[in-house]
Formats: sequence, structure tokens, C-alpha cells
Amino acid sequence: MLRILLAGLLGVVTALAIGWAVARVILWNGGATTAPAALTGGAGVADTRRIRANLYYVSEDGLRLVPVEREVPFGEDTLTQARHLIEAQLQAAPAPFVQALPAETTLRTLFLSDSGNAYVDLSGEVSALHTGGSLDELFAVYAIVNVLTVNLPAIQRVQILVDGKEVDTLAGHVDIRAPLPKNLRWVTVPAGAPAS
Repeated sequence: MLRILLAGLLGVVTALAIGWAVARVILWNGGATTAPAALTGGAGVADTRRIRANLYYVSEDGLRLVPVEREVPFGEDTLTQARHLIEAQLQAAPAPFVQALPAETTLRTLFLSDSGNAYVDLSGEVSALHTGGSLDELFAVYAIVNVLTVNLPAIQRVQILVDGKEVDTLAGHVDIRAPLPKNLRWVTVPAGAPAS
């Protein structure tokens, strides 16, 4: 009889723990209605449509971010388009510009909340291989924030996560504990280039 009671109690505790974990994920995700699985699986048929979007790279002199219009794959919805934009942003920079994030950085997943926040989960290389320095860290953070907030009006703020966790900073200087709005303070259109 005692074994049956203990087994029942263990079952109840397990069910409560699972329910608490699910509720925590939903609350952390800001009530997002889009499942993370939508980001990780491939679409059955390749879509060859493309759009033009501003991606952000470090200028030759290393003193500002530069918007560069590039083609990226088309996404049917905001979540898919956001993923395409981040994946494009993580690719090598076109000459003569420099990539703002370590080349080994990959997108793990991405969530959207109903309140217009995007949560971009990057691999640990974004911090572990970062060059350091406050300006370089600003460029890394705002390349990610601006590529989404400038190109997708539905996204108002972006929070960067590292290996699935909230972190204070990428390299010790820029507070990324909360979603950040667009900030073009460090962005300059190069001379002779059309303004976007």
C-alpha cells in the first residue's frame, strides 16, 4: 500500500514539474504563438523567391556600421523572414566591409512574441570568439537588432540569447538582458551610396 501511495505521489510531482516547465517557457517567450519547431525544420519545397534587405557590417575604418542592401530568401511570414535575415546577417561581409559577429556564430532558434519582440538565440561562439571592446560589441549587438527592426516593421525590439540562455552581455560592455529597440546612432551610409 505504501508503494502505491509513493508511486502516485511521484506521478503527481512529475506532472506538476512538467506543467511548471511548460508554463515557464510560455511566459519566458512572452506568450509567443509560434512554435520554435517552425524554425528548425526545412520546408519541403525550396522557395527561390528573394527580397532586398539592409544588412549591417562594420566599415573599413572600423568606426561605424554600414547598411548594405543585399538579396535574402523570401519568407512567407514574419518568423520565417526574420530567420532568413539573421542567417544572411551571419554570412561573410562583402568587401570592403567587415562582419560584426564572429564567423563561426550560428542561429540556434528564434522566437517572436505577440508584443513585437524577437528573441534571437545564437551559438556560444558569438561571445567566446568575440574580439572584445565596447565599440565592436555595440556593432555586433546592433547588427542583429537593426537587421530585424529596420527590415521587419512587426518587430519592435530584439533580445539576443546565447546558447538558449539570457546573458548580461556578449563581451562585457553592452547590456542585453532585455529586448533592445532599433538604434541607428552608429550607422552611417557610405558617401556616394543611395540612402535606404
